[in-house]
Amino acid sequence: MLLKTFGWSVAITVAGLVGGFFLGGVSGLAIVAILIVLEVSLSFDNAVVNATILKRMNAFWQKIFLTVGILIAVFGMRLVFPLLIVCLTGGVGPMKAIDLAIKGGDQETPGTYAYMLHEAHPSIAAFGGSFLLMLFLNFVFEDHKVKWLKPIERPLAKIGKLDQLSVVVALLVLVLASQFLAEDAGTVLFSGVLGVMTYLLVGGLGDLFEQQGLAEHDAADDADEAETDSKESAENGKDEKELPGVGKAAGKAAFFLFMYLEVLDASFSFDGVIGAFAISQDIFIIAVGLGVGAMWIRSLTVYLVRQGTLDDYAYLEHGAMWAIGALATILFISIKHEVPEVITGLIGVGFIGAAFLASVRRNKRIAAKGGEVEHVHA
Repeated sequence: MLLKTFGWSVAITVAGLVGGFFLGGVSGLAIVAILIVLEVSLSFDNAVVNATILKRMNAFWQKIFLTVGILIAVFGMRLVFPLLIVCLTGGVGPMKAIDLAIKGGDQETPGTYAYMLHEAHPSIAAFGGSFLLMLFLNFVFEDHKVKWLKPIERPLAKIGKLDQLSVVVALLVLVLASQFLAEDAGTVLFSGVLGVMTYLLVGGLGDLFEQQGLAEHDAADDADEAETDSKESAENGKDEKELPGVGKAAGKAAFFLFMYLEVLDASFSFDGVIGAFAISQDIFIIAVGLGVGAMWIRSLTVYLVRQGTLDDYAYLEHGAMWAIGALATILFISIKHEVPEVITGLIGVGFIGAAFLASVRRNKRIAAKGGEVEHVHA
């Protein structure tokens, strides 16, 4: 199981380290290794959240997530997206942006690629912070059967019955951040509103088509499709264990869930992409290091789904969501104040670690009473 799930990540890590050596010698190899650790530590909570969504998709779309998704993550978010940001915010053409990226330069020197990307950070932070805040608020305002931080989660679930409260709170936070933390309030406000709209649009379309897909699946006129899915599942079963919860979303539903995952990954990767320039100014070394780290996160996501970890450890998803809330807060704060990446990483790992330990204690209590641990996410 471990070799099958993480085998490609190990192979790509070796290739990435070799690539780092060819790009920058021993120093390049070391920087790639550091960036891999940086990406994994910053995005560990992303793997847990991704798993809650990935388990709703069928085997085909899970493979798309690991293949096409990783290409989008590496070349799209870690290479093309920063170039696009420099083009839009710096008022330069694509070729000029590529030329600046190749030339390098540090964040303190005006006109350099790193400087332009750093200057665009408030807009990026507002978009990512708003998107992640919406995700966090929609979770804590929902009344879950199992609660981790009961004194906090219970009252939040009660007030969460107010319709669209998450949108109201997110926009309020955005307005406050734009007024008190941003030099250019209009730009930050605009970017944040786009983040909220993106969350509502992509997440809403995913839920809509998933519900339609489930309704169609129950209809008698979809018997032939159900038979085809059964055959595909049998064929996949020859090669690998069927994943828990697989087969719930396919077609349009799975496509929009996939898009939702990619936007989610983008929101998580903003701080890593920008923070990486404090370690190296070589965009190719940065892309290699962060790309390998992204592959590990995707492998970890699939591992969590295949092992049913979220079902076995009831508070793990809660910990990841609180880590997301913390990351959203950090992104808003970073509009004005520098926040070291190590703090961001430690907070995320801290929440998930605490949730995992609390889940273990919960399972032991239930087992001691002779009960059976209930799979709360099943």
